[in-house]
Amino acid sequence: MPALVPTKGNLIAVKRTLSLAKMGFDLMDKKRNILVREMMALVERAEEIQQKIDETFREAYQALQYANITSGYCESIAEAVAIDDGLLIHTRSVMGAQLPIVAHTAQPLQLEYGFMETDSRFDEAYVKFQRVKGFICQLAEVENSVYRLAVAIKKTKKRANALCNVIIPGMQAQVKFISDALEEKEREDFVRLKVIKMQKKG
Repeated sequence: MPALVPTKGNLIAVKRTLSLAKMGFDLMDKKRNILVREMMALVERAEEIQQKIDETFREAYQALQYANITSGYCESIAEAVAIDDGLLIHTRSVMGAQLPIVAHTAQPLQLEYGFMETDSRFDEAYVKFQRVKGFICQLAEVENSVYRLAVAIKKTKKRANALCNVIIPGMQAQVKFISDALEEKEREDFVRLKVIKMQKKG
């Protein structure tokens, strides 16, 4: 930072700016802690959802294998199932970071294929894959939120470091420079006044 003219007005202005910079650093630090806490909670949730997905996928594929054995190849039957378009995406704000909310309005479970060429194994596979779809929507929301929080944490940390390591020390140096210059000026003025008084007495 360039050195300012050592005046009392500049000293007051720099001290005020320094106080604001310190307050800004404290806020950035609190923001980073809140974002990290939010991210850690989401990471735990992602692990839980991933376990549910793995387990349900395993059950769904097992049911599908049985359905293939008993009903033959199921692709033509699966084409009878309607396309699911009940997915809505909104956002919520956490300390300025926009996190997605993936809302999946599950359609009422109804069998959309005939009973002639299918059996209960196919029904079971259909139900399990419907459950997997819901879990995948949840995981997409959580993983995307974790990514966005990580980006926000990185930016916040960068700004906090800039305040702590560059801006605040620079302002502290300016306060010291101006204070030292003003003190030196006061000493010179004091000495000058003493000399003038002595000359008047003499």
